[in-house]
Amino acid sequence: MNKVPGVDRRKMKSLLVERREELLMLLDAGKENRTDNDLDQQRIGRLSRMDAIQQQAMEDETARRREKDLQRVLAALDRIESDDYGYCTACGETIAVKRLQNDPGTPMCINCAQKVS
Repeated sequence: MNKVPGVDRRKMKSLLVERREELLMLLDAGKENRTDNDLDQQRIGRLSRMDAIQQQAMEDETARRREKDLQRVLAALDRIESDDYGYCTACGETIAVKRLQNDPGTPMCINCAQKVS
């Protein structure tokens, strides 16, 4: 495929690499800070236990979202290397430059993204 006009691939790659490093750092920090809560109701009480369960669920969801974002970033970096960057992975049409500038990791044009969500 030809390169999408108006897309500075070097700049996009730089932004994606920066985001990848940030996500990896956040994921590592999340693993280090994760508390394995002792959820024994006899020791900590029902309300404290419920609070600990809620906190753990929020930490799990945050980690899941960061993992998903990391996968999008890695896929975008692969598309840059294979010269497929800037093209919708669903329909093959070009992705609007402003959309790529707003989210360099986006895999789809606005029309396909709306169909999916």
